[in-house]
Formats: sequence, C-alpha cells, structure tokens
Amino acid sequence: MLVFSGSSNKSLAKRLAKRLKVKLGKLELSSFANNELRIRVNEKNIGNKAIIVQSLSEPVNHHLVELLLISDALKRLGVKEVTAVIPYIGYSKQDKIFREGEPLSIEVIVKILDTAGFKKIILFDLHNPNSIELFKTPIVNLLARSLFLKYFKIDKNTIVVAPDAGGVKSSNSFAKELGVGVAYINKQRDLETGEITIKGINRTVRGKNAVIIDDMLATGGTLVETAKFLKKQGVQSIKVGVTHHLYVKGTQEKIDKSEIDELIVTDTIEQKRKSRKLKVISVIELIAKEIGD
Repeated sequence: MLVFSGSSNKSLAKRLAKRLKVKLGKLELSSFANNELRIRVNEKNIGNKAIIVQSLSEPVNHHLVELLLISDALKRLGVKEVTAVIPYIGYSKQDKIFREGEPLSIEVIVKILDTAGFKKIILFDLHNPNSIELFKTPIVNLLARSLFLKYFKIDKNTIVVAPDAGGVKSSNSFAKELGVGVAYINKQRDLETGEITIKGINRTVRGKNAVIIDDMLATGGTLVETAKFLKKQGVQSIKVGVTHHLYVKGTQEKIDKSEIDELIVTDTIEQKRKSRKLKVISVIELIAKEIGD
C-alpha cells in the first residue's frame, strides 16, 4: 500500500505516510497549455491498495478534478482498492436550497465522487452529517471533537457558547463532555446581503471564559461579531475551536484584530496563514486509526 498526495495538503499526506510506515507515492501533477490537468503516477508494483489524500479546499474545482484523475490513473495501473482521505469536502455548506433556482451543490459533488468508485471515503466533520445519506460509497465521518476536548483547559468559569442555531446541538454535546454549562446566542443573517444581527443571549456570561466550537471558518463574520458581543456581556476570555480553517483571504487578519483570544484549528486544510492567535493541531492519529495501522 502507498499513500498518494494531491496538491491541496501535501504536508498532511507526508505525515500520514510516515505514521503508517509506508511510502509516499510519486506523482507528476502538471497542466496542459489550456490549463487542463495532466496526471501521471510514477510508481510500479503499487499493490492492490492505495490511499489518496486530497482536501477539496481552494481552488476547490481544481482539487476535485485532480483527485478524480489520480484515482483513475491508479486503477488503470491495477490498484483494486483506492481509499480517498478528503479531510475537507468543498461545497458541503451548500446542503440546502435557500432560494428558488439554486442547485443542491453537495448532492452534485457526491454524485461525482461516487463515479470514482472509491472503496471508502474518509471525511472530517461534514457540515451536515445527514449528507452522508447522499453517498453510495461507504463513508467514515471522523470528528475533531476529541482533539478539542484534550486541548481546552477548563475551570469553574468555563462556558460553551453556541454562536447560532446551527451550532446548538454540537455545542450542547461538547459542553456535556466538558462538564460545563452552555449559552445560546440568537443570531439572524440576511440571506441576500449576508449581514449578521445578534439579538441577544439566553443567560448571563459575565466573568466567564467562553469556548466556541464550529466545523468551519470562512469569512469569520459570525465569530468576530459573536466575540464582540460576548466581550460587551463581560466575558473574560474567548477561545474558538474550528475543524476547517478555509484560509479565505483577509479572514485570519480579521480574527487577529478581533476580541478572540485564541483560534485552534486542525490541519484538514494546509496552513496558509500564521498568527500569534492561531494554533494548529493534527488529525493524523485519527486518520491512521481509521485506516488501521
């Protein structure tokens, strides 16, 4: 068995190969003059099994096609079982149709991935766990929660804060595992403009150390506004744990200037920004355990 890496997260693939004590397979990743991708696997005697590591991060479409072409190339070399490790799957947030005339984007991506014929796909913190039902391919949706549970140091003043209605269920579960209370913020977002309005919070948080968890960080608008609101409510500190930092241009800079004291993210997406507030923890052990070392 060999591990192969697309261009999206080479550092994660290298560390996974090392952790599994297998070779990182050689690939030629290039493009033709018209920008169509050109893939070549430069390995012989790969065996019956292979792993491809590829996050569908920016540029999402490029990384998606690259993943599909690598898989096809491996199968044409006789590999029977190809496992795709897709730590972050693009289009996962587009799991609902908010306005008439919009596509159900995640379903389209799922259909494309199913055509690749992967033996198994390993994901992390899928935005909507119900999206698993769309796949025909066997799916493992790993959770980064255990990593955050180990990282956060709690005391009697710690409280988990759900920044919006979508985060209530996960925040409740996380607070229960930490053994602390939970607060709920009432937030509204204009679907046309994206503007966020915070209406209030359900309990007093003055003097508390707030912990917020979420599956992904895109523009950071919700987190920044939530942190500003919480500081006005008298919280002492704000720490945020996010599985997928999309590294959208300007987002980390926005976080650096915000009331957030620390941002903890995983390496599902290769780190593209550095900051004194940013801490990256690894999902390697969770992947290795699932693959079976």
